[in-house]
Amino acid sequence: MHITNTPFGTTNWQEIAPEVHPGEQGFATWKTAVFNDIRVRMVEYSPGYLADHWCHKGHILLCLEGELRCELDDGRIFTLTPGISYQVADSAEAHRSSTATGAKLFIVD
Repeated sequence: MHITNTPFGTTNWQEIAPEVHPGEQGFATWKTAVFNDIRVRMVEYSPGYLADHWCHKGHILLCLEGELRCELDDGRIFTLTPGISYQVADSAEAHRSSTATGAKLFIVD
């Protein structure tokens, strides 16, 4: 990643309006900030959440709270708990998120 034309700044996530995105099951609540070509999100998944699509976008994702299950289209499954992150490139392994208990994430893409 090459970050350009972004002066030092702070983000107060409490001031960002949430957007609700329904999943195949449950929902995700996003708070999003965009800095040129970089999107940064604080995302909370409801208990029982299952994404409604296989994602092909690259991300760096850090689990802050709860437990996140990340399934790859080749069948591999990874479980993230607080302090565990993953990274994947654009158009690399397709992935899909779910959680039984709910999860809070910090995502850069």
